[in-house]
Amino acid sequence: MSIHWRDERLLLDDGTEIGCRFGEQPGGESKPTLVLLHEALGCIAMWKQFPQRLAERTGCNVFIYERRGYGRSSPINLPRPDDYLVEEGRDWLPQVLAAAGLERVVLIGHSDGGSVALVGAAQQLPSVAGLITMAAHIYVDELCIAGIVETGARYHNSDLPQRLARYHGERTDLLFRAWHETWLRDSFQQALRLESWLGRIRCPALIMQGSDDQYGLPKQVDDICSGIGVTASGLFLPGCGHIPHLEAEAATLDAIETFLAQQNLLG
Repeated sequence: MSIHWRDERLLLDDGTEIGCRFGEQPGGESKPTLVLLHEALGCIAMWKQFPQRLAERTGCNVFIYERRGYGRSSPINLPRPDDYLVEEGRDWLPQVLAAAGLERVVLIGHSDGGSVALVGAAQQLPSVAGLITMAAHIYVDELCIAGIVETGARYHNSDLPQRLARYHGERTDLLFRAWHETWLRDSFQQALRLESWLGRIRCPALIMQGSDDQYGLPKQVDDICSGIGVTASGLFLPGCGHIPHLEAEAATLDAIETFLAQQNLLG
């Protein structure tokens, strides 16, 4: 299957630039485009081979973009606002989809990107035909806090900064602080309550999490599905941690393909 990938930068109305990658293939235009939303320390490159394999399995076109502050997108300043995830899903995601000319999409978000996808789907945009999350958060739980504290210690006592710098270059310290400091801030923990958005989601949703996720309790999946209602189904991937698309790629691809087929989104 021939999939053509191209990198671009989208220019939004306020001058913000968004780095993105399009993967297009024959027949893909007849199916929804799969939109990948990255984690708190993510970027296009950190999806690795998953976008290629996702496109091959589904026959769909794929669109990946980097939120403000990441990759080739416009920079951000600290401190981040307590509602930055809501801003990304409510304000920025619709602008990016419009600028990319995407008329029918399935949102696929990992971690922070999953939370953004939930808020984005709650906008009931006509373009959003489905929603898939991996390790999304709708609140900050005790396991998440412990995981962030532990990762902060590793950032100062291991080669983690050097490994992240392969992807983020000179932005590495800023992006780590943007995640670490924000999520440990009391006001952010009190503000991150996305439950009120869930009842507005009307599209079918698959809510996934690794059974051994070190950053989120299983209750996150249960509460997200309960909040959305009958259009949502939960799935725990056994023996998998916080990054299903890399740690359990085959099972993740199977789950996504099955969900899309069940929702008649693959033609």
